[in-house]
Amino acid sequence: MRSRREKRAASPRQGTPSAERTSFYMRVYALVQQVPSGKVVTYGQVAALLGSPQAARAVGYALRVLPPGSGVPWHRVINHHGSISPRYPAQGPILQRQLLEAEGLRFDAQDGIDLTLYRWQPVVVQENDKS
Repeated sequence: MRSRREKRAASPRQGTPSAERTSFYMRVYALVQQVPSGKVVTYGQVAALLGSPQAARAVGYALRVLPPGSGVPWHRVINHHGSISPRYPAQGPILQRQLLEAEGLRFDAQDGIDLTLYRWQPVVVQENDKS
């Protein structure tokens, strides 16, 4: 019988990502790159826009493994409460807040962002609307 550590090491979330997961992660990165400065999206919003509304955590996983210097504005993705989600390393939320404030976003007394003001809503073109 395998130990807990061995089972965790064999988990699909560990090691080399599957081709399907890699494809999803690349789609997350492409979408997040479209979010303009001064706007935010939620993890669930990204998942829904990608056609996987139950995959908000997977969006978080994708951003967590984002290579440094990728150019993807990971800091523009927040939780559905309009808050920055805690993460490891602990300085991540501090940096995320600094980056968002540098883009002009204002936080309230509860450390939240007003999603009615700052949520990015992409223009979705329907197939039959294309000219």
